[in-house]
Amino acid sequence: MTQPLLSTDRLDLWLPAPRDHAGLMAMLADDEVRRHLGSRPTGEVEEFNRLCRNAGSWSLYGYGMFTCRSRGQDAVLGICGVFHSWRGFGQGLDNTPEIGWIFARSTWGQGIATEAARASLAWFNAVHPGRRIGCMINDTNLPSLAVAAKLGFVRYGTHADDETTLILLEHLP
Repeated sequence: MTQPLLSTDRLDLWLPAPRDHAGLMAMLADDEVRRHLGSRPTGEVEEFNRLCRNAGSWSLYGYGMFTCRSRGQDAVLGICGVFHSWRGFGQGLDNTPEIGWIFARSTWGQGIATEAARASLAWFNAVHPGRRIGCMINDTNLPSLAVAAKLGFVRYGTHADDETTLILLEHLP
């Protein structure tokens, strides 16, 4: 693909591509960026697998995560989009569209995640209308909970394990 699928005032949103791998590794090497993503390690293999999952959602379902860059720039700022999820714990997050975002710390507090998520949600609703969209956010991730609220997501439950409590949210058609 030679151009982004979507553009906002500040961002270009691209379909996943092999060129994103290094940018994902750099962004997710920051422990603070991964703090609310569970205790999973990162590295070359893990971020290659994330990239393949992102591309796979597009290939299999016609929607997925975008790679986000500043308009006209090449550096990866984050990933955001509605992807096909199967979390394995039911509660409305198995075999369903789910929105998510991860952004470099350098973007925090600038409204970048909200801008990208709003564009992703609008695109998804235009192309795949009438679908419920799930979302899960660590209960300690207050900035992401604020983004979800701005997008109109409402809480419908929780999921807890030994280490974390996830807030389960949904956006109804």
